[in-house]
Amino acid sequence: MTQENTKRVEIDVLALLHKLWSKKVFILFTAFYVAVFAFLGTYFLIQPTYTSSTRIYVANQTNDSKNISAQDLQAGTFLTKDYKEIITSNDVLSEVIKDEKLKMTEAELAKKISVNIPTDTRLISISVSAKTGQDAQLLANKVREVASEKIKKVTKVEDVTTLEDAKLPESPSSPNIKRNVLIGAVLGGFLAVVGVLGREILDDRIRRPEDIEETLGMTLLGIVPDTDKI
Repeated sequence: MTQENTKRVEIDVLALLHKLWSKKVFILFTAFYVAVFAFLGTYFLIQPTYTSSTRIYVANQTNDSKNISAQDLQAGTFLTKDYKEIITSNDVLSEVIKDEKLKMTEAELAKKISVNIPTDTRLISISVSAKTGQDAQLLANKVREVASEKIKKVTKVEDVTTLEDAKLPESPSSPNIKRNVLIGAVLGGFLAVVGVLGREILDDRIRRPEDIEETLGMTLLGIVPDTDKI
């Protein structure tokens, strides 16, 4: 009995694979269609966003660099968390908005700013996103400029050095057209496969003589020929 059930499962799987192969054109067409739709939707409907980044280094500067202790370095590392809060503070953001005459609130500008501080360093990366590359570059440099002065004023550090100015981005950071097209193709192909398999599994019509034996468990004694085909 077990061997019969196993054989039946194998026949079902082979039948499903054969069905998928017979519908390969439909599956490929569906994947292509959804990929094209994803490309058009991404290209025409989604507003591109550009991102530009600048980096600064914050450290206490002493008259004798040899007197810098490990405790000073550790304290400076802990302060980087404070620097992150200062950069995105309302005081800094409001000054940037005022100087650049931006038509947005501090909260809206804060959503466009990303501050990243690598572990165990005093390097701070400031990234700003905007609708154009020029705006992203301009705002990133402006935020760095205002934030550097604010950090000096609040924390009393003596040295905030610009390591890297924000550059004009050559291409948008989002949306990722290639990724969206690939996702669309995979999703389209997957939905087509599920549709074909689902329709085949739920279809309980008798199509072959073998279906009677497999479905009803009855032995087929004979077949009545179609007289119209004789």
